[in-house]
Amino acid sequence: MSGTTSGTMIDLRDVRFRWRPGDDPVIDIAGLTVAAGEKLFIKGPSGGGKTTLLNLLGGVARPEAGRIAIAGTEITALAGARRDAFRADHIGFVFQMFNLIPYLSPVDNVVLPCHFSAARAAAAAARSGSPAAEARRLLGQMELDADALGPGPAAELSTGQQQRVAVARSLIGAPALVIADEPTSALDHDTRAAFMDLLFREVAAAGATLLFVSHAAGREAGFDRTLALTDINRSAAA
Repeated sequence: MSGTTSGTMIDLRDVRFRWRPGDDPVIDIAGLTVAAGEKLFIKGPSGGGKTTLLNLLGGVARPEAGRIAIAGTEITALAGARRDAFRADHIGFVFQMFNLIPYLSPVDNVVLPCHFSAARAAAAAARSGSPAAEARRLLGQMELDADALGPGPAAELSTGQQQRVAVARSLIGAPALVIADEPTSALDHDTRAAFMDLLFREVAAAGATLLFVSHAAGREAGFDRTLALTDINRSAAA
């Protein structure tokens, strides 16, 4: 599923977003292009619009003006149900708070996107025989033993374990774009470095594009490009 024939994964043009009419824009970006397979680090202060930008790119929020294309599909032109289906098929999310279903097992959490996307379920099955088997493989790549973790609820896992489950969930079914919203904020330096190595390895293996945002400086190592949100967001720069 990963990749696009055009070589461009994200193409954003003249996008503006505000929460309510009359408010100042939270996002006002003339242009942003991200190549297929690129690892892009976007940095910016807390409250500077990073999560809003990710919601726009993921089709969770809609801009009041402008165009956003993902893998050649203009998601701003899609109606709600089609936009949700496109997101399920093509985009994997790693949330800052992980957003695991606390009562589900680690394997069931990883498989979850396959319940919303037949394409990702098929890709997972093609890779490992079934979505559950692919979930176990990805957990293993994240240095988690599914058998050792057992069928217990994800809520019983450590923070680091939950984080790796969240990444495995974002990667199952080889989505073309992986969006990570400050997922390393709760980790110490050594754990964070090891985690980023794992994330880079799995994104590369899947041929996916990685868009990673953080407010913390000094975490850009390993990315193809670093971009300050204030340099492209005219609202934040004002």
